Amino acid sequence: MPEAEKITINMNVVDLGKVDLLVEEGFYSNRTDFIRTAIRNQLNRHDDEVRHSMTRRALAIGVLHYNRAELEEYAAAGEQLNIALTGLLSIGSDVSAELARQTIQSIKIVGVFRASPAVKDALADRTH
Repeated sequence: MPEAEKITINMNVVDLGKVDLLVEEGFYSNRTDFIRTAIRNQLNRHDDEVRHSMTRRALAIGVLHYNRAELEEYAAAGEQLNIALTGLLSIGSDVSAELARQTIQSIKIVGVFRASPAVKDALADRTH
């Protein structure tokens, strides 16, 4: 499972007190458990909408990683990638900015994009 991303939320004190009460009563192990459960429940509740939106946008879902060897194969074949993803896109630290520009035509990421600063800069005009 990919590493979790940290988020910060602001809650009013009454809602936070209610969360703490549920934790103290044993419904959740801690605040994080409550928040993760609430997020998963909301995502499950809107699962059909998410699927329709992903289909409409032609987005894949999951974790996608490219390393230098894979991108060199695309370069050798004269192919360029159009990446559309919901999840995590990772480009290896062994990938140069030049190779990334040569092989990646566009990126549409709904989620997290991990790459070296040089690769991110090289693809900035191709990332939507």
